[in-house]
Amino acid sequence: MVTPLLTLAGVTKTWPNGTVALRGVDLTVVPGRVHGLLGANGAGKSTLIKILSGAIPATGGDIIWRGQSARWTSPRSARAAGVATLYQHIPLVPTLSAADNILLEQRGWLRHAAAARARAVAVTAMLGDPFALDAIVGDLPIGARQMVAIAQALVGDPALVIMDEPTAALAGHERETVYRTIRQLADAGRAVLFVSHFLDEILALTDAVTVLRDGRAVLHAETATLDEATIAAAIAGRSVAALTRTPRLSPPGDVLLDVRGLRAPGRLAPTSLSVRAGEIVGIAGVLGSGRSELLHAIFGADPTARGEVWVNGRRIGLFADESVAAGIALVPEDRARQGFVPQMTIAENIALPQRHRLLDRATEAAAARDAIARLAIKADGPDALVSELSGGNAQKVVLAKWLTPDTRVLLLDEPTAGIDIGARIDILRAVRALADDGLAVMLVSSEFEELLAIADRILVLRDGAVVREITDPGALNEAALIRMTGGAQAEMGVAA
Repeated sequence: MVTPLLTLAGVTKTWPNGTVALRGVDLTVVPGRVHGLLGANGAGKSTLIKILSGAIPATGGDIIWRGQSARWTSPRSARAAGVATLYQHIPLVPTLSAADNILLEQRGWLRHAAAARARAVAVTAMLGDPFALDAIVGDLPIGARQMVAIAQALVGDPALVIMDEPTAALAGHERETVYRTIRQLADAGRAVLFVSHFLDEILALTDAVTVLRDGRAVLHAETATLDEATIAAAIAGRSVAALTRTPRLSPPGDVLLDVRGLRAPGRLAPTSLSVRAGEIVGIAGVLGSGRSELLHAIFGADPTARGEVWVNGRRIGLFADESVAAGIALVPEDRARQGFVPQMTIAENIALPQRHRLLDRATEAAAARDAIARLAIKADGPDALVSELSGGNAQKVVLAKWLTPDTRVLLLDEPTAGIDIGARIDILRAVRALADDGLAVMLVSSEFEELLAIADRILVLRDGAVVREITDPGALNEAALIRMTGGAQAEMGVAA
């Protein structure tokens, strides 16, 4: 029997504010094997990776590394022990060459020593020479930058390579290169902990699978014993009783939003779609599928986007100011940075889209009181600072900001992310009511139960393209939708 390289026993993590991220996770990783790690948004994957990489400490439990108890105090100490972590967002220096980035852990002149350079050459050759060592990283395409990051992780000859969504932003041929590299690493005796939302690549690449749900490991199994349906059911297995399907009150009206051949290089394939008044169109996809990119391109927030956007029969330019003037509103995913001004009051934030009208304070306050009542915002009143509100109530302010008579199309990017179930239900009910009042709504959500509960249609995105349209979400379950976004090819009785 092969001795485990890494064993986790009852690992927990509780944040200072009392939030429990991990609730006693067990995990065993063996040399020469690829171990898949899966879970929905918020399941605990990122927290676990940060613990293993030395970025944060565990609160409790045991980490056994090569038969010895381990507790890494920094990423450098984890790397020195033989753990290399490749993150979703590539931590490279764009102004340096590929070689300098690969050798960043070397200090001073050692970075340029012949032996170090030879090591960089050898690692790059193992990857199939996907980039020139002297190329400036900022000039490389995203796929090549990902390969530089992989080379950076491998140059220290790690025993365990943790890959957090390494293929999410890559095209098909670039993914194949990563797949070959992963198998090479395992064949050479290294262990790989591979995090992905793509079920098809998990089944094709891994030897064993662990699924996290709500901070616990709910499935440990050999990959050969699993199929996509079993994995999807394990990922989605939480109770969804709090969200029941809410149908629209009346048939949809005329087309309000018409998108024709909208595209963005490297992010969004040519896309055409339409949304009618009173209709909620859900957008389902995993990280890197192009969900947010689609909304940003429609809103005119992507300067590289090309194509046509029509609102109520009139073509508009692909600029944010024209979109706002035409009645398109975008509620962004990052509400803290893009959704509100924390130093402003509720009234001032809600009035932001109408600043051109020079509203007086009394009018602003009245609009804020109406929004507070309509969306059940828990606050002392219109003069409360948004920075003093809970996450759910702050998100309600972001939504309320766009509830103006001018809004015709509402683009919602993860409007319930990071908020409690009560606030989630309030927001989803408000979205349904807005659609019933005649708005056209597009809703991106990683919580597929939300899409199934509220959407009239669902578009499935993968690699920046719409690959499936679901015309009857009420006939689908969450596990099936996870399978579709993760790459299942089987027909399931829905429109494609």
